[in-house]
Amino acid sequence: MRTWFIAILSVLLIATVGALGGFVWVLRHYGDQLPDHGQLAEYRPPIVTRVHAGDGRLLAELAAEKRVFVPITLIPAQVKQAFISAEDKNFYTHPGIDAVGLGRAMVQNLGYYLSGRRLIGASTITQQVTRSFLLTNERSIDRKIKEMILSIRIEQALTKDHILELYLNEIYLGSSGGSGAYGVAAAALMYFNKSLDQLTLSEAAFLAALPKAPSNYNLSTQAERARIRRDYVIDRMLEDGFVTVEEAAKARDEVLTVRRREADETVKAEYFAEEVRRELVARYGEEGAYRGGYMVRASLDPRLQEIADRTFRTGLIRYDRRHGWRGPLEKAVPVNEWQKILATRTPPGGAGGWSLALVLKVTDTAAEIGVRENRTETKPGKIPLSELGWARPVLPEQKVGAPPKKVSDVLTVGDLILVEPVTATPDGKTKYPAETYGLRQLPDVSGGMVVMDPHTGRVLALVGGLSFEQSQFNRATQAKRQPGSSFKPFVYMAALENGYTPASIVLDAPFVMDDGSGKKWRPENYTEKFYGPSSLRLGIEQSRNLMTIRLASAIGMEKVVDIAGRFGITDTLPPLLSMSLGAGESTPLKMAAAYAMIANGGKKLVPTVIDRVQDRYGATVFKHDPRACETCAVEAYAGGLPPYPADNRPQVIDAATAFQMTSMLEGVVQRGTGGSIGAALKRPLAGKTGTSNDSFDNWFVGYSPDLVVAAYIGFDQPRTLGKAETGGGNMAPIFRDFMKEALDGVPPIPFRVPPGLRMVRVNRETGKLASVGDSKAIFEAFKPGTEPGADDPDNPDPLLGDLPQGYSLVPVPGSEGGGADPAAVPPTGETPPLPLPPQAPANLGGIY
Repeated sequence: MRTWFIAILSVLLIATVGALGGFVWVLRHYGDQLPDHGQLAEYRPPIVTRVHAGDGRLLAELAAEKRVFVPITLIPAQVKQAFISAEDKNFYTHPGIDAVGLGRAMVQNLGYYLSGRRLIGASTITQQVTRSFLLTNERSIDRKIKEMILSIRIEQALTKDHILELYLNEIYLGSSGGSGAYGVAAAALMYFNKSLDQLTLSEAAFLAALPKAPSNYNLSTQAERARIRRDYVIDRMLEDGFVTVEEAAKARDEVLTVRRREADETVKAEYFAEEVRRELVARYGEEGAYRGGYMVRASLDPRLQEIADRTFRTGLIRYDRRHGWRGPLEKAVPVNEWQKILATRTPPGGAGGWSLALVLKVTDTAAEIGVRENRTETKPGKIPLSELGWARPVLPEQKVGAPPKKVSDVLTVGDLILVEPVTATPDGKTKYPAETYGLRQLPDVSGGMVVMDPHTGRVLALVGGLSFEQSQFNRATQAKRQPGSSFKPFVYMAALENGYTPASIVLDAPFVMDDGSGKKWRPENYTEKFYGPSSLRLGIEQSRNLMTIRLASAIGMEKVVDIAGRFGITDTLPPLLSMSLGAGESTPLKMAAAYAMIANGGKKLVPTVIDRVQDRYGATVFKHDPRACETCAVEAYAGGLPPYPADNRPQVIDAATAFQMTSMLEGVVQRGTGGSIGAALKRPLAGKTGTSNDSFDNWFVGYSPDLVVAAYIGFDQPRTLGKAETGGGNMAPIFRDFMKEALDGVPPIPFRVPPGLRMVRVNRETGKLASVGDSKAIFEAFKPGTEPGADDPDNPDPLLGDLPQGYSLVPVPGSEGGGADPAAVPPTGETPPLPLPPQAPANLGGIY
């Protein structure tokens, strides 16, 4: 017996030593191959970058992995308990490996193996963190051994809460609606549109059910399996003492429903969002933009964006309808099973609220159609002949043929078209019966539009084309087009800087010069007429080409090139006289910024689509406005005027010249090429039309005292818009319609007059002092010493005088000159207009 006892003890000793030796060898062998787990202590997970509009609504998310990082201290206990019960009930007690759980899994796996079922794992949360961060998902003994060793080391290096924080923010929890969610916070938003603290017990349990196999528990396609798995998690929470019997029963009864973000919680502005994305990538790189977790406050004003989108689209459609019908989307489509046919078709990008329709029958007076209202609903309808009056045949050079006399002139059976419900005839006199539609056509013309704050350069709205879905090329920021006559104000400002006044006379007469190739260059006015000596004001109001060229020739194109560079229109303008007519190239964004610097009194500004960027910790890493406000940091507001940061921006042009230009551009809107705007809106507005050579591009750039708009239309492959198409005809209505809505409810604000200017009553056409009763009299702004009669010390004119500082000019309805003359009004509007000088004639109507 003693011999047997010694033999058995020896075997056990040898086995123990061998096991210990083997264990040491495994540790040394695999330990030397393990990655450094210390990196987990400094781990910065990739987080979604979120872009918010000016009103706080979500504009865009940029993410390689859609994740919202939440510190463990802010994750509700209920969420943590759900995941612990579902994945690792002994998490807070085991050293990284759960021996009890491992033994239980081994016993279960033996039965599963014998029955041919898939084996289960026994990975703790720590092991899952190890696999996710440091290893791969390879199913092998080697990987499992490494995972165990690393898990023990991680438990020694990090706290339990830190490990759980890594797990809950890293784990993949499935996808819904085409986007995946990493971490519990992103999953809560994706499935339920809630923050973690808003989740119910049922919803938290569902999220905790997902790590095992997210695709198997998709609420949209596997609702019953998802419910069963959720109930399992709730039972485990009850067993672990995290919830009561009543709470568990209530949670099981709750119906799980996916909740998407509501439309009013997000902003649709794809061109704007893409411009923000491009700027973030340029500033922080792809890695930073998509993984940095930045919080971005964009300058977008959603209300103005919606108005801009709608009015610009209306303008494109208005132009397109004048130029005829180009034909259906498809021809000869079978009509016997039209409902099924329409169900297989997708509306083209840019269709908006228009519906697809198929022509089923045609008579002389109407077309019977089948309409697809949405993905599942179809119904019959009619298009009467009265809705086809615009659909004339297209001819070369944007000309059109005769109006259709019968429906078959436009449509045939089997045509696939776009339609829109209509309720009355185009003249509005006759109401249509129900199910009446109008024929629609996607414009093939496009363009861009920018809305900007002239005081800060903040871009408030951006339209890059008809539809981002149709074309992602942003014409507002990327399209270089000829601005035409909208460039002329910069020629005139160069002249005003060099001794000219708005009343200076320039000859409007034929201009001929050798172009250097032996040919003669003979520019013309748009009207092909000559008007003789005219004031600068009249020249800009009526957009006289010959006056502009003669003016540029007199001051020298070098000065025009210089001012174009200062205002950021272009850095490469050739010093050629043709450039004075806007033959160079610029973008709507640059033109908006240039006009904004006129509107703000000549202050330099840099356009931006981003107000502020904060990093994942909340620190501001970029701010568009770098000005310091020393008086802003106060404990309490003591009343009086609010603090304001010092404006130390450089002047690109002096304030007096900028105001003179604004005053002249007001004339463009009141009685010039943009006269339809002034007639409709009756408020202080300034701007300039633009029509490039051969009418390839139409522009309007204009502003109120606090809002600038620049817009153009043209074909992407440049060609004429049509001989009679002008900026005044196409773009002024877009500007007018936009401003009407954008400024609705805003009291008219006069343009601010800088100190030092002298306001003199002159005839706007001759530039001479106006006589009493002159119907063409206006108050013109002059720099001291340049006004008419300034060199005559005996001049008795009582209306020569300085406008007091802070006073502004506003139109006076019913005044002499048809309401075009201004009255001097203080900015607050609290006191009446300036009284007439005692010696002023009484019949001036109170205008001063």
